[in-house]
Amino acid sequence: MQFQQLSYFVAVARTRNFTRAAAEVGVAQPSLSKQVRVLENSLGTPLFVRQPGGIELTSAGEALLPHAERILIDVESAQRAVHEVAGLRRGRVRLGATPSICDGLLPEVLTRFHESHPLIELEVHESGSRVLTHELAQGRLDVALLITPLSEERPDLETVLLRRDRLVLAAPVDDALPDAVDVGALRDLPLVMFRTGYDLRETTLAACAAAGFTPQVSVEGGEMLSVLRFVEAGLGYAVVPEMVLANRPALRPVSLRNPSLDRHIALAHRRDTLQLAALAFHDELLLSLQEGVLP
Repeated sequence: MQFQQLSYFVAVARTRNFTRAAAEVGVAQPSLSKQVRVLENSLGTPLFVRQPGGIELTSAGEALLPHAERILIDVESAQRAVHEVAGLRRGRVRLGATPSICDGLLPEVLTRFHESHPLIELEVHESGSRVLTHELAQGRLDVALLITPLSEERPDLETVLLRRDRLVLAAPVDDALPDAVDVGALRDLPLVMFRTGYDLRETTLAACAAAGFTPQVSVEGGEMLSVLRFVEAGLGYAVVPEMVLANRPALRPVSLRNPSLDRHIALAHRRDTLQLAALAFHDELLLSLQEGVLP
């Protein structure tokens, strides 16, 4: 039983005439009649009673008709769904990003993307770069915003460098610290430390170690939101991307020098696949950066 045979059968059942049915589906009448006979032979029973006054469905034809019509509708729906995805009217983007990127970079670009493609579902996974790299390689994400360089070589992933972010020391807005301090000055300051797995934790610890000291940790194991709130509450200071302080009036950035600290954000995807919807998000993000929309 083939899809084409079912479409011919439904056309004949609807018109009750082989000639009109052939014209409706756009084939020669002998070809249509032949395919209907093949369908009847495969089912082992006639579907139509051919009479001088017209064509009637047999009981077998009556039983088959609703099923055939439903199959044709389902196939048409499937084709339309595929065409909608191909035309970027529908689809899904599974996006991974680190917490600081989710807070400081994503809201604007997600808003722009949703306005351009309102029926494409956005699914955001928030985690550290190591976890996101693994999920991306396993096919559980389409694209990911990661901190580079990656912790390991991943030839199966392609990365595009997006931007360089300056790292600063987050301090309460009324704090007495000057506008810039040496990294060595962190020796005497209580620090609020991110949980294990955060790139910012490793960057902070490495900078302190390079300056020859182990930092004083006042609060250990926080997420981005909780770290910023702890700093606002006066529990300590934290090394963060400057962009996450943009909407935090209770905090101010203190520049770090000798050395200055930064990080690099890249957009990554698997080399062997990039779905159309994910490609559209990729392009929207790059366009937002070029136009200076992002902080």
